[in-house]
Amino acid sequence: MRRGLKFVPLALLLAVVLELAVFVGVGRALGFGAAVLLVFAASLLGLVLMRREGMRAWRGFRSAATAGQPPGRQVTDGLVGLAGAMLLAVPGLVSGLLGLLLLVPPVRRLARAGVQRVTERRVSSMVAGDLFGPRTVRVRQGAPQPTPQPEQPVVVDGGRAIEGEIIEPRRH
Repeated sequence: MRRGLKFVPLALLLAVVLELAVFVGVGRALGFGAAVLLVFAASLLGLVLMRREGMRAWRGFRSAATAGQPPGRQVTDGLVGLAGAMLLAVPGLVSGLLGLLLLVPPVRRLARAGVQRVTERRVSSMVAGDLFGPRTVRVRQGAPQPTPQPEQPVVVDGGRAIEGEIIEPRRH
């Protein structure tokens, strides 16, 4: 299990407390009815956009696949848009604002680039190339590095076969 997952319940609790505090603040400033209407309108907009963004992501993926191009950019863009629509659909003013920000094109491009970077770090180079196409790398000219010499194999007991069984160490 990953170390960061143990903080998910705490993060969700803090998100709920933040949403309630913002809702109460907006309710006091604009009135309770206006705050409820604002949350309802944002959620309704999010539900409508979820369908649109989902279809857009699917069309982008299919067009890239039929053109023989790597689908990663379209998929990533679609996922960012879908995440924005889902955040809008979740009842809450803070999540709605974050979702709306993810739908703004410059913020969406930044989020897509971030998701792509994280994905490229977590998958193999071959998979990243299949998803996003050839990558641009920076090469710095410097002193040539010595090529490592392959290590000679260790020969035990004159190279005769040794009978036995391999016991794997226990993993904790």
